[in-house]
Amino acid sequence: MSVKETAVEYHVKGFNCSQSVLCSCKEYTGMDEKALLAVSGGFGGGVRCGEICGAVTGGVMAIGLCNPYNDCANAEAKERIAALTREFTGKFKNEFGCLRCNDLKAGDCDCNGLIAFCAAAAEEIIKNK
Repeated sequence: MSVKETAVEYHVKGFNCSQSVLCSCKEYTGMDEKALLAVSGGFGGGVRCGEICGAVTGGVMAIGLCNPYNDCANAEAKERIAALTREFTGKFKNEFGCLRCNDLKAGDCDCNGLIAFCAAAAEEIIKNK
């Protein structure tokens, strides 16, 4: 099953957009499913307030776990995750026009389409960087 299909399957089961994208990339993160579901649980619905899309936050978390910036003295890692995050969010904005959950939902966007896109884009960045 592709990462896109896996992500949509998580969402169909009832998990939020962020959980669905992050867990679809679990093979790359080295973390177990329960931990990924827990850490991303509050990010659905635009961090539960309609702001940045949960699918986007799930993708950014997956990319971050695979490109860690966890040493404040490591300027190279800091710049790397910043660049990868800009690449990921730029792809999303180019495809859908904005990052804000409420704005996306006000248009014709389907959450499963956003989830599938973010899962595939995160996987691409993880595999190619």
